[in-house]
Amino acid sequence: MQALELKIPPVVLVAIFGLAMWLLAQLVPALAIPMSWRLLLAGIFAITGIAVAMSGVMAFRRANTTVDPRVPQQSSSLVIRGIYRYSRNPMYVGFLLLLAAWAFYLMSAAALVLLSLFMWYMNRFQIAPEERFLLQKFGAEYQAYLTRVRRWL
Repeated sequence: MQALELKIPPVVLVAIFGLAMWLLAQLVPALAIPMSWRLLLAGIFAITGIAVAMSGVMAFRRANTTVDPRVPQQSSSLVIRGIYRYSRNPMYVGFLLLLAAWAFYLMSAAALVLLSLFMWYMNRFQIAPEERFLLQKFGAEYQAYLTRVRRWL
């Protein structure tokens, strides 16, 4: 299973999961959510997801370090300020919120179930390998950060 670690860009994973959610929505009956609530929920989740993900990207840019999670060896600094005080993975939280927005827009309970599969995949094949590398590179400083800040929220 290590062959999948850090291989697929998270943005591509979001697209794959989004497509899978759409396919499931076509195959499984929809949730009974009134249109106005559906659009409101989707809008709130989408705007929040974009804001959270972009604040993570901006924090990385300010620190002059890579935003490409497939190459953690290119990390030049440990980013623990800004939104990273609340989540170790705000870009992934943002992606999860965008997928939730998509599920609400689709009115699909089956699509909502895929959110937990997305989290599992990200934890196993993206976040865990990143954390191993960062612990090796930044040592005690990163270990202290791990104890202070949660992985997702």
